[in-house]
Amino acid sequence: MLTDTPAAGQAPADDLIKDTTTTAFRQDVMQESMRQPVLVDFWAPWCGPCKQLTPVLEKAVRNAGGKVKLVKMNIDEHPQIAGQLGIQSIPAVIAFQRGQPVDGFMGALPEGQVKGFIERLVGPLGPTQAEDLMAEAEAAAEAGDVDAAAEIYAAVLAQEPGHAGAIAALAGLVLDGGDIERAKAFLDAAPPEAAKSPAIASVRAKIELAEQAASLGDLGALQRQVEADPADHQARFDLALGLNARDRREDAVNHLVEIVRRDRGWNEDAARKQLLQLFEAWGPMDPMTIRGRRKLSSLMFS
Repeated sequence: MLTDTPAAGQAPADDLIKDTTTTAFRQDVMQESMRQPVLVDFWAPWCGPCKQLTPVLEKAVRNAGGKVKLVKMNIDEHPQIAGQLGIQSIPAVIAFQRGQPVDGFMGALPEGQVKGFIERLVGPLGPTQAEDLMAEAEAAAEAGDVDAAAEIYAAVLAQEPGHAGAIAALAGLVLDGGDIERAKAFLDAAPPEAAKSPAIASVRAKIELAEQAASLGDLGALQRQVEADPADHQARFDLALGLNARDRREDAVNHLVEIVRRDRGWNEDAARKQLLQLFEAWGPMDPMTIRGRRKLSSLMFS
């Protein structure tokens, strides 16, 4: 029979989160942090990012299963502690352990980063529901079931509207289907914090590359131009864009590296900049990104 009784050593869910005051701070934070880490969320009613962060914090603390507690302090009503800690911007979260501040961050972080912050204090936590769904969606996409993947990514966004990974993944699926404008609309709708994520930056780079490739003509003609005149850097540059659009990524890298080798400053360093855009689109750990960076570095630092 399932019950709501917490496991041994874990605090009840409704005891994990509370508001505090200046006079109660010693008991709620200093003394309590002798038993387990306590996060103090310094906020104010007028602070928009605070309203974004608080539910994320609360969810992360509940998911930690009693390993950490959350105490919230309204600095408009209780400014003294924040002043003593030198807090000049909110939202600010300070972690206390054994009666001392040990870590902290400022700004409205996404769920994954808040979870990582807590894991620095208490060790690894299990995957969040959103992370489980993301893994399920990625598996569906890899298996070719694009519709199922899109539905799961949408379910993630229903739970976390600002989930950068799900926004980027949905835009990527649409882009792979050839709808550049709809992919751009997905990214444009991302909240400001999510829009800064590497995942979304990667899809934006892919969109720019797709738009560049769409303006090119016959690749055969470009190939013949390069063969006839190896110093025709513009033809070689355009050929590289077209080859990348056809997933011939290594050939694209080789042509751009060849331009850098022949004339590093051509067209205001266009070939090197284009390589960097390719690397951003592919992601930092992609094998072709790693190989391409090595090739570029060998030229730039030779």
